[in-house]
Amino acid sequence: MSIVKINAIAVGEGKGEELEKRFQQRAGEVENQPGFEGFELLRPVEGEDRYFVYTRWDSEESFQAWVSSEAFGRGHRQASSNKTDGTVAHGSAILGFEVVIKTEGNKA
Repeated sequence: MSIVKINAIAVGEGKGEELEKRFQQRAGEVENQPGFEGFELLRPVEGEDRYFVYTRWDSEESFQAWVSSEAFGRGHRQASSNKTDGTVAHGSAILGFEVVIKTEGNKA
């Protein structure tokens, strides 16, 4: 089964829109990485004020290969160089999970 990595990002007040814009303009490097299965940026709406960057991988090894790749560095450098509104995030934490049960809705 897959593994999930969640980057919980603390965002300054009123900076959420800028964070979303930066992710929208990201380099898109992760999509081509071996073992990558999916990405979602989650906006907080209740009970939480952090954004969550959700990625799913086929293995811990694939995730670690991504983090240590040149593509990872390029993608994060691009995000840093696109700053139009100063610092947006002021802290983050990586959470890791194994997928134990997975269901998907009908795509009819």
